[in-house]
Amino acid sequence: MLSKVIDQANVDRFERWLGKAENIVIVTHVSPDGDAIGSSLGLAHFLESQDKNVHVIVPNGFPDFLRWMNGVQQILRYDKHQDEADCLIAGADVICCVDFNCLKRIDAMAKPVGESSARKVLIDHHLDPESFCQITISHPHIASASELVFRLICRLGYFEDITMECAECIYTGMMTDTGGFTYNSNNPEIYYIISQLLSKGIDKDQIYRNVFHTYSEGRLRLMGHVLSHMHVYPDFRSALITLTKKEQNRFNYVRGDSEGFVNLPLQMKNVVFSVFLREDTEKDMIKVSLRSTGDFPCNQVASEFFGGGGHLNASGGEVYGSMDEALQLFKEALVKFQPLLLKK
Repeated sequence: MLSKVIDQANVDRFERWLGKAENIVIVTHVSPDGDAIGSSLGLAHFLESQDKNVHVIVPNGFPDFLRWMNGVQQILRYDKHQDEADCLIAGADVICCVDFNCLKRIDAMAKPVGESSARKVLIDHHLDPESFCQITISHPHIASASELVFRLICRLGYFEDITMECAECIYTGMMTDTGGFTYNSNNPEIYYIISQLLSKGIDKDQIYRNVFHTYSEGRLRLMGHVLSHMHVYPDFRSALITLTKKEQNRFNYVRGDSEGFVNLPLQMKNVVFSVFLREDTEKDMIKVSLRSTGDFPCNQVASEFFGGGGHLNASGGEVYGSMDEALQLFKEALVKFQPLLLKK
C-alpha cells in the first residue's frame, strides 16, 4: 500500500480537468533524460487510454538509448518543429509540465507555454517550484517524476488502465533517475511500485540492457580517456572529470555518450563528491553534473556556484563561460565546502 503523498485536492482538481479536456500537451525540460522521457511517455500512455488527444513536446534532442520506448516516435522536438508545436500548445486544454520546476528549464518553449490559456499542472520532484501552474504537484523527497506519475494514476483510481508500455516508461524513468536504484532510493515504497509495474508484464532486466548496454565503441573509449585524465583531490575527498568539445569530436560523441560518467569517481574509496564539467556542443556554456554519497549536499554546491540545484546526492548546473572559469568555481566550492566534505 502506498502512502498518499499527493494532496487529495490536487487529485480531485486534476480529475475534473481530465473530464473536460480533449487536447492535452505534455512538456518536459531541455536535454531530456530518462526520467523526463519516461515520465512524459508514461503519462501520455495513460491519458491516451482515457481517449485523450495527447502530444509530448520536448525542447531538443535526447539520447539514443531511450528510443526503444513505445511512443517515442511521436515525440515532437520544439527546436525542429516550432510552428507545429506552438499550434499544439496554443490549442491545448491542459498542459502537463513534467520533471521541471521553472519555465526557464524548457528553454525556447517557456514563452508559448507561459502564455497559453490552457490549464497547467506541474508534476515534479525538484526543490523550489515556481508558481506558473494552477495545480502544483511538487514533492522533492520523491526520487523521480516517473514515480509521481505512477502515484497520480493510482490516486485517480486507474491502476488497471496502466498498460505494459506505460509501465515500461515509468520504470525506465525511476531506474535512470536513481542510477539503477543506487542513490535516492531507500524508500521501501519504491520497491512496492516496482512490484506493481512487474505485474504489468515488464521485463526489468531487458529494460536495463536497453538503457545501459547499447552504447557505441566510441562511448567506451571516451570513458577510458575521461578517466585517464581524472583529477582526484584527497584533501577534499573529491574528484573531477572534464570533457571538451575537441575531445567529443575525437571520439565521435553523440548525445548521451557521457551519461553516468559523473558517477564513476564515486567508486573510489574515500571519494564522496564527484563533479563532471562538459562543454556543450550547441551553446557556449559548460554543463555541470554533481554527485555525492552520504549526507554531503551536492545540491547546495550546484545552487551556490553553478546556478543550478537538484537533490542531495544528484544535482546539476551550468556555467556560461569557459572551462577554465568553471574549473575555478569548482576549486572555490571545494574550499568553501571542505568542512562538510571531511565530515565523517
